[in-house]
Amino acid sequence: MADGRALPALALVFNAFVWGVSWWPFRELQAHGLHPLWATAGVYLFSLAALLAWRPQAWRGFAGQPQLYLLMLAAGLTNVGFNWAVTVGDVVRVVLLFYLMPAWSTLLAWPLLGERPTAASLLRLVIAMTGLAVILKAPGAPWPLPESHADVLALLGGFSFALTNILLRRLLQAPAVTRVGAMFSGGALAAAGAALAGMAHGVIAPPAALPAGALLLGLVLSLGFLAGNAALQYGATRLAAQTTALVMLSEVLFASVSSVAAGAAELAPRVWTGGALVVLAAAWSALASPGEPVKAAAQSRA
Repeated sequence: MADGRALPALALVFNAFVWGVSWWPFRELQAHGLHPLWATAGVYLFSLAALLAWRPQAWRGFAGQPQLYLLMLAAGLTNVGFNWAVTVGDVVRVVLLFYLMPAWSTLLAWPLLGERPTAASLLRLVIAMTGLAVILKAPGAPWPLPESHADVLALLGGFSFALTNILLRRLLQAPAVTRVGAMFSGGALAAAGAALAGMAHGVIAPPAALPAGALLLGLVLSLGFLAGNAALQYGATRLAAQTTALVMLSEVLFASVSSVAAGAAELAPRVWTGGALVVLAAAWSALASPGEPVKAAAQSRA
């Protein structure tokens, strides 16, 4: 790619790699007694502190932008759903359910952006929902329903991710650093709030004192997410929107290969069949998106 697109594309691949293998450090930290919600809160507190150290004026953009608080909530729920789900569920299944995001975007874009669905987008929605039904339809079960709370969390994460991207499009007038700050804040606050609620009900343990090795792993995870987000901002503002979305689908590959190799996922035929339909719908949606580079922070889950 001699026209200058190689480096932005590699930056996007790096971001997809970070998210695709993030299940492993979250599981390692949980093995040391740190619930993924506490780990998520720590990761985003670190990222927020780094952002504010770099751009202290990030908070100024909140004035007169109440929808930024909705962005905080949506981005926070995205991370709560995804990070918790990949820690406790089958990684491939979770990632595929999460990537129903384009289908949810079709449903949300009409009421929130006034974008009426086309025949093609409705067909993509049908393909994605068929894939969802195939994944969720367990043998002997009368209906395709979530099998575990990991399924529910993955679906919640994907829906929230779609809402995050819709809100980013509505908030293009807000400074990019403010949007990123809102998403980092949401990741920290939503995870910490959910962890505190779970602790109050006795279902989540308080954060444990970690050994030096686990603390180092947590720091590496935090730096990885921060670097991945920076790579996304760099790549997404220099490539066409459909290129960005297609490259980001490599997360499915990274998550699948790493989790199957580590025994954290099963090669169930119905998961692969349904997953192929979900990825097909997502890839088609990416190819159908506008051809201009996206704004900074777009398509980011922070």
